Amino acid sequence: MRDLRTTDASLDGMRTTVRLDPEVAAAAERLRRERHIGLSEAVNELARAGLARGERATPFRQRTASVGVKMDITNVAEALELLDQYDSKPAR
Repeated sequence: MRDLRTTDASLDGMRTTVRLDPEVAAAAERLRRERHIGLSEAVNELARAGLARGERATPFRQRTASVGVKMDITNVAEALELLDQYDSKPAR
């Protein structure tokens, strides 16, 4: 049995090495045997199936919290100085 974790594949007519995780290599080998196709074709079919699922990543959303200070942050040095002053004040 071939070691499928590292294998050569074609990328735009160029040969390249791809490292497959064990579960991906097993899925590719299973598909290759079931359909009597080459490894590259099996990997491509698995990749296309994953792309067709259409899962989208959750959009990034910045979490914010009010710290009681309002400032203009266009001048970074000034904003940092103001925050340093705020941090040096005793807690209320």
